[in-house]
Amino acid sequence: MDSAASPLDPNQILAKNGIRPTKIRKAIARLLFDGHDKHVTVENVIDMARNSEIKTSVASVYNTLNQFAAAGLLRRVVVEQGRTFFDTNLSDHHHFYFEDEQRLEDIPDGTIKLQSIPKLPYGRRIKSIGVTIRV
Repeated sequence: MDSAASPLDPNQILAKNGIRPTKIRKAIARLLFDGHDKHVTVENVIDMARNSEIKTSVASVYNTLNQFAAAGLLRRVVVEQGRTFFDTNLSDHHHFYFEDEQRLEDIPDGTIKLQSIPKLPYGRRIKSIGVTIRV
């Protein structure tokens, strides 16, 4: 999502992607799809919800984020075992992961150039390539 984009209507987002628009799903969609790119974890979304006085549980947030990812609304970025970010920017791009801050940041487009890709196993195709540079 372009950082200059306007917020999207949660009802439209959910309906378009075949997700039943429950109160909590709409609330989380409002937090995430406000027109600005975000990298969030379950914990971040729980904090965002509490700051917005939205009552929810860890399980509800976890399930909602994974459902949004399965529907193609978010991209999962696994930075280490047990640490997954959800990215609202669905375009192909790469990341810096700041280990000491546990923060993910987009790498500007065109700054990483892949010179060579190994031969793929027979019958396989590349779905995507994502580089995460740990700093």
